Amino acid sequence: MAHSTPAFGLYIHVPFCASRCGYCDFNTYVPEGRGQQLQFVDAALLELDHARERIGERRVSSVFVGGGTPTLIGADALLRLLEGVDRAFGLAEDAEVTTEANPESVDPAMLRSLRQGGFNRVSLGMQSASPHVLRALDRAHTPGRAVQAAIEAREAGFEHVSLDLIYGTPGESDADWEHTLEAALGAGTDHISAYALTVEPGTAFGAAVRRGTVAPPDDDAQARRYRMADERFSAAGLHWYELSSWARDDAARCHHNLTYWRSDDWWGVGPGAHSHVAGVRWWNVRRPHEYAQALAAGRSPAAARELLTEQELALEAVMLGLRTRGGLSLAALSPAGVRAAQRQADRGRLELSDGVARLTLEGRLFADAVIRELSD
Repeated sequence: MAHSTPAFGLYIHVPFCASRCGYCDFNTYVPEGRGQQLQFVDAALLELDHARERIGERRVSSVFVGGGTPTLIGADALLRLLEGVDRAFGLAEDAEVTTEANPESVDPAMLRSLRQGGFNRVSLGMQSASPHVLRALDRAHTPGRAVQAAIEAREAGFEHVSLDLIYGTPGESDADWEHTLEAALGAGTDHISAYALTVEPGTAFGAAVRRGTVAPPDDDAQARRYRMADERFSAAGLHWYELSSWARDDAARCHHNLTYWRSDDWWGVGPGAHSHVAGVRWWNVRRPHEYAQALAAGRSPAAARELLTEQELALEAVMLGLRTRGGLSLAALSPAGVRAAQRQADRGRLELSDGVARLTLEGRLFADAVIRELSD
C-alpha cells in the first residue's frame, strides 16, 4: 500500500566480494584490483548526480549499501558514497543509513569510522554458527566471528544491528539450527533475518544439485526450522514484521526494505541495480566496466525499463501487502480474491479482521500459494 507522499530510498550496489559463495546468484565479482574498486566509486558518484538531474529535489529517507561485500572497498570509500548522497539529494534528519558487511571484513576501528561518518545501521551476514554448515556455504568467517562483530558494532555506537541467517543447507541438522538461533540471540541484536536456502540456476550449488552430488533443500525441514526460528525469536522479544524478518520494535525494522514492500520510490545505484520511481522501473547494465564506461561518457547506465500492466500491478499489490505484518486490505482484491481469502482463512492460513487479511504462521509457510490463489 503506497503512501500519499512516497518515501525515497537509495540503494547502492557494491558488486565486489573477496570470493564467490556457491549458493549466491547476486551480481558480484572478485575485484581485479584496488583501481577497479575506486573506478566503481567514481562511477557511482556520477550516477548520483545523474539521478538528481533526472528526478530533481528529493530528500532521502533511507540509504542501503548492499552487495556483494560493501565493506570490502573500505570505510573511506563508503563514506565518499554517503557524502555523494547527501550532496546530491540531502539526507532526512532521521534517515536510516545501512551497510551490509561480512563479519571478517570489519573491525572495531572500521565500525567506529562508519558510525562517526553517518552510518547508523549495519547488517552482518552470519548465516550459521556451525562450522560444517559455513563450509558447505563457502563462507570464510569462523562461527563466532559474526557474534563478535555484532558486539563490536554496538560498542561502536550503531543504534541498530542486524544478523542474516540461512537455514536448510544440506548437512544442517535441527540441532545445528538451534545452535545458530541461540548464538544469534546471544549477540543482543535488535533485528534478525532468516532465509531458506534456495537452488539458483547458474550457481555452483545449483550445478551440484543438478549433478546429484548435493541433495536439494528439504521443504519439510525448512518449514520446521522456520517454525523454530519464529518461536525462539518471539520468546526473545523479536517479532515478525515481514516474511523473513524479525525486529525488537518499530524503530528496529529495516525501513529501507519497507520502502520496497510499500511500493514507494527508490533509485538503485551501481551495476545491475534496480530502480522504481513514479511507477517506472529500470535496471542498470550488470558488468562494472560497462557501468563505469557509460557514466564516464555521460550516458545513463540503464539497460532497460518497464511499465507493469494492470494485472501485474494487482499481483504485486497482493504479494507486497501480504508479505508484511500490516497485511492486505480486502478492498484491493477482486470478488474472486475475497472469496479465495475466506477459503484460506478457513484453512488457517489467513486471519481476516477489520477488512484486512494477514498471514498466520501457517500462512507464512505457504505464502506463495496463498498469494497465487488471491491473485487469480
